[in-house]
Amino acid sequence: MEVILKESIPSLGKAGDIVRVADGYARNFLIPKDKAALANRKNISQLEHQQELIILRAARRINELEALATQLARLDIKIPVRVGKKEKLYGSVTSMDISRAIESQGYTIDRKKIQMDEPIKTLGEFEVPIKLSPEVRATVKINVVSEESISSDAQV
Repeated sequence: MEVILKESIPSLGKAGDIVRVADGYARNFLIPKDKAALANRKNISQLEHQQELIILRAARRINELEALATQLARLDIKIPVRVGKKEKLYGSVTSMDISRAIESQGYTIDRKKIQMDEPIKTLGEFEVPIKLSPEVRATVKINVVSEESISSDAQV
């Protein structure tokens, strides 16, 4: 089945492309989620008229995400964790913890967009990449600190 993509999908193509996909994929996922439209004569003629709008909308979305990436890069996020002897963490810092910490700063980032090879298991500063879209990536500075250092700073 041929469909017209309404938004860019990394494995298929960019917004406005006409691509051939499996019938079930189009009927059960792409069309109901409004990611694509059936490629018939009516929709193709509409596409020709709307292609400029699609390109402008995609460019505006990329600009918004780049602005968000700049804002995220400015954040200095501290994540307090419990530590044992020799500053060994109890557990680890995962993408979910980082997502919550970013959310506490006023930004909503899906934890699935946080690109971590493995959880953080030591104290220190880390740069964590976030894939906001296929074209836009951000890097957030995470500072993993001991809970005791936070409470001792509060008492001073």
